[in-house]
Order: sequence, then C-alpha cells, then structure tokens
Amino acid sequence: MMNRNHTRNNAGSNRKSHTQGGRKNEGAGRASSQAVVDAPVQKNDEVVVDIIGLTHDGEGVGRADGYTLFIQGALPGERVWAKVMKVKKAYGYARLQELLEASADRIVPVCGIYDKCGGCQLQHMDYAAQLNWKRQHVVDALERIGKLRIAGEGETSSGIIVHPTVGMNDPWRYRNKAQVPVGASAGDGELVAGFYAKGSHRIIDTDECHIQHDRNDEVVRIVKAIGRELGVSAYNEETGQGLLRHVMTRTGFVSGEIMVVLVTNGRKLPQAEKWVGRIRAALPEVKSIVQNVNTRDTNVIFGDETRVLWGSEVIYDELDGIRFAISARSFYQVNPAQTVELYRTAVDYAQLTGKESVIDAYCGIGTISLFLARKAGRVYGVEIVPEAIEDAKRNAELNGIGNASFEAGPAEVVIPRWREEGIIPDVIVVDPPRKGCDPALLDTILKMQPERVVYVSCNPSTLARDLRTLEDGGYKTVEVTPVDMFPWTSHVESVVWMKRSM
Repeated sequence: MMNRNHTRNNAGSNRKSHTQGGRKNEGAGRASSQAVVDAPVQKNDEVVVDIIGLTHDGEGVGRADGYTLFIQGALPGERVWAKVMKVKKAYGYARLQELLEASADRIVPVCGIYDKCGGCQLQHMDYAAQLNWKRQHVVDALERIGKLRIAGEGETSSGIIVHPTVGMNDPWRYRNKAQVPVGASAGDGELVAGFYAKGSHRIIDTDECHIQHDRNDEVVRIVKAIGRELGVSAYNEETGQGLLRHVMTRTGFVSGEIMVVLVTNGRKLPQAEKWVGRIRAALPEVKSIVQNVNTRDTNVIFGDETRVLWGSEVIYDELDGIRFAISARSFYQVNPAQTVELYRTAVDYAQLTGKESVIDAYCGIGTISLFLARKAGRVYGVEIVPEAIEDAKRNAELNGIGNASFEAGPAEVVIPRWREEGIIPDVIVVDPPRKGCDPALLDTILKMQPERVVYVSCNPSTLARDLRTLEDGGYKTVEVTPVDMFPWTSHVESVVWMKRSM
C-alpha cells in the first residue's frame, strides 16, 4: 500500500513509483477482464503521471511507464497523483487525486459546480493559454489528419498561415440561449433545473451559469419557482411520466427581447394562463412564451409540435446591423459577439467586390448569406431543413436584401442542379455540422471549380479531412483563423480561405 501520510512539499520524494511495488491491492482486487490487459498499470493503481498535452475534449494526456492516461482536470506541464479508473490496451483513464506540480496556466475556476457540471472543460486554465491551445489544436489536426504544411512564425512564402485565435475581451456571460433539463430532487421530489453531471443524466440543480447571459439565468430561476408553486411534475426519463422536460430561453443581446420555451411531455399544459401571467409579471422584456410538445422516449430536446402560448412566435436580434427573426427552433449562433468576428472573417476571405456569385451551403436561417449579400452580386443559400429556409427568406425580406435567394434540400443535390441551370459560383461557402461536409458536396465543389472556397468549421478533425480532399482536387489552403466561440470549453471554430490552384 502507498504511504499517504506525506506533506505536499515532500510528496514527490516520499511516494513510490508504480514500478516499485506501489500498486494498491496488487493482484487481489482486479477483475479478470482487467488482468488480461497487457499494460503497465491496472485498474485502481495509484500512479504519478506527467501531463504532456490535452485531448480535443480538454482532458490531460499523461504518461506512466510509456502508457497513455487521460486525466480530466490536468494541464500540460503538470505532475499529478492519479488513480487509474479504466484500462484498455493502448490507453486508459485516471482520476486526478492530487496536484504535485502545478502549471503556471492553472487558475481557480469561477463556477462553484465546475468539478461536477459537464458544460465547461477549461475553467481551470488561464484564458490566454486556452487561446494558444485552441490554435495549436487546429494546427495539430491540419498537420496530422490533413497532412498540410503550416507556415512557421513570420514565414509567408510557403505553408498555411494559421493566425492566433480570436478571443474575447470579456469571455463571460456570452451565451444568448440556455436549454436546461428539468427533474425532481432525490430527497423531497422538488422541481430542479440545471445541468447534467459529467457523463450522466443526473441533473445538478443550479441558479447561475457564468457563461450564460444573466437574463437567461433569471428566466430559469423564475420558471423553476413558478413550476414549484403550481405543483408541476418533472419528466422522469426512466418512467416516461411527468410533464416538464426542459426550459429553453433566448435573450436578444441587442434588442433585449426574451423568449421562454416550455418543453412538455404532452400537449395539455395545466394552468397555462397562470404560467403566462406569472412569467409576464416577472419578466417585462418577454416577447414570446412558447410550448413545445415532446412525448417521445428520446434525448432530443424538441418535439415536432410548437405552439405559441402568448406573444410572438419569434424574437428579434441583430448581428452587425443585420436583423434576424429567431423562432424557438431556429439555429442561431449562441455567442453573438464572436459570431460577428467569425462571419466578418468569412466575408473577408470571400474577397467580394460586388460582382461575385456566391453559394452558401448549409445556410441555416441565412446568417452568413446575409453578411455575404452586402458585398456580393448574388447569393444562393441551400439548407436541408425547410423551416430554416423559411426563416432565411423572412430574414432577407426583413433587411430589404433582394440579392439573396434560398432553397430547401441537400446541398449535394441542389447545387448540381443549380449548375445545370447556369449558376456558376465564384465563391462557395460551407458551414457544415461537426461531421463535416458530405463527400458528395466536396465532389460537387471540385466539379464546379469556384475561384475560392471559404470553409467555416466547428470541428478541426473533420475540417482537416475535408481540406485534404479539396487540396487533392486542385485547391490550396491559404489562411486559417481560429475563433473562440465558446470560451472555457474545449470547442474552437475556424474560418479557412482556399483558392483554386489549377
């Protein structure tokens, strides 16, 4: 057994290495499935680990006798005391027990439930260090997966320029949308709402999230209190019983307008008038109170039916002077300040002079399309979700933008038909989901041969894969700008400028 009676100052010298007979319960307590794994550590071992990097999920990557361990909460350059929780052939997972040598980038998390909640992964890391790591995360993916050459510092003659990550001056309270699950407390069954604990569907009741707009926090607190007062039952995932599943709220950062969405397990909402009256009394800025009905046994938040209980079906907000109507189920970027940075960069990379024809694949409700339309000759947006296309058309009309048109359908089907109809784009912009572009769309881009491709990505791995395909098809990646859309999380977005090279 390890000697745990040490002080922090001499911990490193007093502890035994796991290679020196320091394993706990050696041999006796191991499951047979663990014993057959050919690894230098086993489950429940306690080991000293040097952290050498971070995974794409923000977990520390450590080495113990050359064996890789992933440790949540550990930072590069640290030495930690960890307990092995799971062992596989090539790698395992461990839990941080004690910090032996701390990184200079380590800070104290602001959030009181940070160690329990799964929403943020990097609140223990200095913000400047996060920005550096996110750039490096993009660089590593481009080099390792895309086999692309990155220009060194100050180098401009060859290689891809990857700019520093665009961060925020104040990286808190940036989210304009909250969607929180509702449940019942284990003790008295009281209505709770908050966030899921890491790796589970156990709800941690909370009244404050430091990355949410403070009005979103206020809405959740108020709705939770009203629900308790009215005796509303919480949905139970195991039994399928109970009424209230989720509370979703949006706040317009420019307009100040608020939308409240009650997601219910059933169409009937008892005491609906009281719900509306009390929400309106507590929140004068509310413009829309909506019910979404979801009776399915699913982890998907929204059901197919949405109905307005009071007010408008949309709220309005602005991005860089462009006004948007946002419905309950609209996709609308959650960080408006960084969205403007992201889309301005995309427009810059498109190099528009006012004459170009531009196709915006995965156009959503037309956000990037309308940014582009201010400087392009004509913009064509395509999106597979019909409701989003209707929103895009409405948003174009709302802003008096007449040089943008939209069509519903798969981009890889619609864009080739546009080509047959004589629409030959100078620029194609893609902003796909995390899985990246459909291979058929990449093939379509290569056949259409636009002068420039602008790729907006939320996943460095699939971005690198798709850039490799486009490079092999005759395009050259010129510049990449990472943008920190989600401070204190492991996510990073990127905007890429490609030009035709043959």
